[in-house]
Order: sequence, then C-alpha cells, then structure tokens
Amino acid sequence: MIRVESATVAFAQGGGEDRVVLKGLSLEVPRGQTVSIIGSNGAGKSTLLNAIAGTVPLVSGSIVVDGRDCTRDPEWARAAYLGRVRQNPLAGTAGDMTILDNLALASRKGRRRLRLAVTPSIARDLAGRVAELGMGLENRLRENVSKLSGGQRQALTLLMAVLSRPSVLLLDEHTAALDPANADLVSALTKRFIAEYGLTALIVTHDMKRALDQAGRVVMMHEGRIVADVEGAEKERMGVPDLVDLFRQARGSDYAEDRDLLR
Repeated sequence: MIRVESATVAFAQGGGEDRVVLKGLSLEVPRGQTVSIIGSNGAGKSTLLNAIAGTVPLVSGSIVVDGRDCTRDPEWARAAYLGRVRQNPLAGTAGDMTILDNLALASRKGRRRLRLAVTPSIARDLAGRVAELGMGLENRLRENVSKLSGGQRQALTLLMAVLSRPSVLLLDEHTAALDPANADLVSALTKRFIAEYGLTALIVTHDMKRALDQAGRVVMMHEGRIVADVEGAEKERMGVPDLVDLFRQARGSDYAEDRDLLR
C-alpha cells in the first residue's frame, strides 16, 4: 500500500525562487495494485516516484508505505522495501561486475550485512532465477554485465529489483529506451514479476497504449497535480483517443505531447 498525502516538492532555481514540482498531491494505491502514471513533460511524474523512493525530500506532506510513515526515512532505508527500475538500461547494474555478482548484491539489498561471497548453492539459485528471463543469461553468469545488450541489461535490472522481495516496485519509463521487441519482452516480464511477487507497482510512461495495457488503473498528472484517475470498467472501455480527450476535458487545453503518445 502507498499513501501520499498533500505532498509538495520544490527545487531551488536561483534568484531566491523555488520551482514547485509537486503541488499538494495526494494518491492512495491499495496493496497489490498496478498504476500507470502518464502526463505531459514536466508534469512531476518522475518527481513523484523520487519522492516515494526518498531521492527528493518533501517540503510538506507525508508518504506512508505498508502502514509505515517513511516521509523522513533516507533513500537507503527505503530500499529495503522499494524496488526501482529507471529509464536508462545502464543505470541499474554495475557494468564492470559479473552477472552473478550483480544478482548477489541485489539479493542482499536492505540487509544489515552486505556479503558479496557467492556460495555454490546461492549461485545455483540465482542461475535458476535468471533462467526465467528466457535469454540464456544463466549460461553467462561469469561475464561482465557490460557485454549485455540494452534489453538484456534492463531485464536483468528488473529481476534484480525484485530479488530482495520488496513490497513496492517503482518503474520510471523503464521500456522507453528499448526497441519495440525488447520493450514488449520487458513489459511481459514486468507483469509476470508483479503478479508473482504480489507487488504494488507505479509505472511512469509516455506511451498511452502501454499505460492502458499494463495496469488496471491510470493516473494522469499535469503541472504537479493529478488531473484524472480512472480504473475498473471506465478504464477498460478506454482507448488512447479517450485518454487524450480526458486530458482535454480535465485541463481545458490540448495535450502537448499528443503526437508522441499516439503511437
């Protein structure tokens, strides 16, 4: 469960003025629900995920995850129960380390003692998990991650994000940098892992079709606020043109990125 209450985030921009990116935003996501977050550029989508993860502090408001008020918890403490995948396939893995060592570190995330030594039994278990990706990476465990393609690396990052059994998964444009085939593969893996681990998930995307396909609820942001929130039968009836129309109705203006999103 995620509960964001009246969250405000601002960044200093010089001249003694701050740029307010989240403006008293409130959002509640029940345990186990997947939510797509869409919106125009600069709407505050990534900032919302960063606030939940503890990367940026709140000026005011609160964040509760699974009943725990984590508003003041540092990012490293939240990593014990939050998994993240970012847009850049290179960001979630250590390229100069082997696939096996990356997986071992990810599996120990959030524990008091970080141990890199990989026993044969741990190696067998991790090989079994990476085999589930269907990419043959279980046969390349001793290779450095830098040798992998972007799609392989993002799939590995996704697996690493769930290995430590977080309760929440935050995905920020995690398929945007991939070619269509790899984007579809990573999206399918995402759905599977969310279901397998019973995760609560927030997925930021600019792709409205994918937003509708990957989640039972779609939240639309604009200028630091939520302007639309659809789920259930209403969401199931929607297509991409309906989402664009919804934005126009909510804001009384055209959606600036229509041509980018209608694809």
